[in-house]
Amino acid sequence: MPAETTNSATEHRPQAVESERGAILAVLLMVILGVAGIFAVS
Repeated sequence: MPAETTNSATEHRPQAVESERGAILAVLLMVILGVAGIFAVS
C-alpha cells in the first residue's frame, strides 16, 4: 500500500504542474491578445 500511495503522489504532481502551466499560459495569451486588441482599436 505505501508504494502505491507514493506512486500516485509522484504521478499526480507533474500533472498538476502541467495544468498550472497551461492555465498560466492561457491567461498570458489572453492578456497579450487584449493589449494587442486595445492598440489595434486605438
